[in-house]
Amino acid sequence: MSKKENRTYSRRIRSSYITSIISISLVLLLLGLVGLLLINGRNIKKQVMESIGFNVILKENVKEADIYQLQKILDARKYILSTEYITKEEAALETEQMLGEDFIRFLGYNPLPPSIRVRLHQQWTNPDSVMIIEQDLLQYNSIEEVYYKKSLLYAINENIRQISIVILGFSILLTLISVTLINNTIRLSIYSKRFIINTMQLVGATRGFIRRPFLFRGAVSGFTGSLVALSLLFGLVYLLQKEFEGVISLKDYELLAILALGVILVGTVINWISTFFAVNKYLNIKTDKLY
Repeated sequence: MSKKENRTYSRRIRSSYITSIISISLVLLLLGLVGLLLINGRNIKKQVMESIGFNVILKENVKEADIYQLQKILDARKYILSTEYITKEEAALETEQMLGEDFIRFLGYNPLPPSIRVRLHQQWTNPDSVMIIEQDLLQYNSIEEVYYKKSLLYAINENIRQISIVILGFSILLTLISVTLINNTIRLSIYSKRFIINTMQLVGATRGFIRRPFLFRGAVSGFTGSLVALSLLFGLVYLLQKEFEGVISLKDYELLAILALGVILVGTVINWISTFFAVNKYLNIKTDKLY
């Protein structure tokens, strides 16, 4: 082979390798977006569920010192995320702002009792748990009523369940598409080298010897592609989080680290496995079937 032909061949190999990495990077970017969707879906679900709460309506004759003591007791409960004491005056001000008129002047007195606004941890925001919490709180003599909208609680839980199923199904579909695209990319790459594999067999190279450089390059391609994909993914998130603050975020470092590790492992392992089977196919094929 002349130097010119050798340079042409090397250029083609290098071009094929770069094209393969770009293709793998774009597919892994899609896979990373799936992971990001699941992470942010989880965060949004947590924010929505933890915004669910109820008002603990207190009796009129309860002393303020007893209210603060009750609030401390509530804060110590494992199911309570936070509490906020609402005085009669604060409750009246909120109601006035909601109604748009001074109802106290009309009535001549403030009929609203003091209350404690409670927010729950995510795992306790289902209707069954709230009913158990309600029974637990009504044991206190200073509590008149536990008020929450049962229909709204049921509706939120049902909608979140349905949305979670849709997101999970969509994520599984995109994952399968990503794996298929990576596998096809590797198969096409190995297909272009089928004559090299056959030539190595003809000169007496063992199957393991032939596979070894292909498997190594496949793993390196997957690792390199995953790094490129992660760079694009986090760059995209960095640009978008300013526009969608609170929805897309880079602050959950632990989950993002797991996502990055997952993309790297998936990219490397899938490339290695796809390369293994693709090379085996041409190790077992007859020479006349190569054309």
